[in-house]
Amino acid sequence: MQIARTALHTAVLLLATAGAGAQASAEQVDTALRDAATQAQPAVIETLRELVTTESGSTDHEGVATLMAYLDTRLRALDAKVDRMPSATGGPDMVRGVFTGNGALKVMLIAHADTVYDRGILAREPYQQKGNLLYGPGIADDKGGIAVILHAIALLKARGWNDYATVTVLFNPDEEIGSPGSGETIATLAADHDVVLSFEPSPAKAVIEHEGVLLSAAGTSQVRMSVQGLSAHAGAAPEQGRNALLELAHQLLQTKDVAVGVPGAQLNWTTANAGTARNQIPERAEAGGDVRVMQADSNEKLLAALQAKVKERPLVPDTTTTVTLEPLRPIYVAGDRGRALADLARDIYAELDGRQLLMHPTTNGGTDAGFAGRSGNAAVLEGLGLAGWGYHARNEYIEIDSIPPRLYLAARMLIELGRRAHTESP
Repeated sequence: MQIARTALHTAVLLLATAGAGAQASAEQVDTALRDAATQAQPAVIETLRELVTTESGSTDHEGVATLMAYLDTRLRALDAKVDRMPSATGGPDMVRGVFTGNGALKVMLIAHADTVYDRGILAREPYQQKGNLLYGPGIADDKGGIAVILHAIALLKARGWNDYATVTVLFNPDEEIGSPGSGETIATLAADHDVVLSFEPSPAKAVIEHEGVLLSAAGTSQVRMSVQGLSAHAGAAPEQGRNALLELAHQLLQTKDVAVGVPGAQLNWTTANAGTARNQIPERAEAGGDVRVMQADSNEKLLAALQAKVKERPLVPDTTTTVTLEPLRPIYVAGDRGRALADLARDIYAELDGRQLLMHPTTNGGTDAGFAGRSGNAAVLEGLGLAGWGYHARNEYIEIDSIPPRLYLAARMLIELGRRAHTESP
């Protein structure tokens, strides 16, 4: 998941409306928790090193499984009741840890263990520190979120906090490919909780002035285009073939801007393949695209527009072009209850010497918060991970000085939500 740069500037406007309420609680700092969060920073950095140096690209099932075993061990060390939840697609299991307390709050904390990087990335982009920046593939998206969850719970256990009914931690192994094996499990579990806190990263202060949380995110889908042609000898009789590759290239150009006319939709063609032999006219070609949607009917309208466009002006006669679209992840909208969680987060940040917290309005990045909020039962807030940048790109990093305040925020939110659960909804 990634918060788009254009949304970051809009977030500054929302910050202005939050200031007065934040200052009202600025003197209520939990000094013991603040000091413990600061003292935990070296341990968090060590956890980040262990997480990042275990490569876990989404399709690297061995690497992901190794990391999930590590997370299993870490949760057991915190005295969680741990089990494995099978993936619907047969990939690595999810890891769930459940803590049982004496209060009323039922809260779930989610983060993902997979990254977008292929095995071997550490040889080119090693884990390393440069000043306030800590670099490593996946360190922000989303291994920083995992570290915040583990260490926030450790802080709370150290002070004996048990003002909750259940705290459920769920680590997902396939978020970066749309959570095909875990999304339905996330949705089902979330429906049985009062609150879901999701720990995708906050944009770095180097990109925008303050850390933040996220109020909405796009749904994700994948679109596929296939062309059926006719094979022939590329040297002796090319005219007898119907070149699917040429038709695919034509249709990709013809459809590249279709989403511009569909409200709430974005489309980028990202993959393609055709042919198996140099000397054969390819009879089949396929392409895949990334779709982001911000309105409930955007998928249907985009598919209809694509299907109409490919019929308009084919280039190669006697070829057939087919377009399909598969929804992957639901839209995330915080809504009134999620916004109340964001307001609470803002007030807690203000306890730290009036520290400001941005309300990022939206992003075209996808998030499992969409699955978590699908039933409407739980209040959901996204963006509670560490501050960083470079997601899905080169030289991904987190800002080390974001560690103590993000730990404090996560732990204080749980304390306050546990207190409120006795008398009011979150």
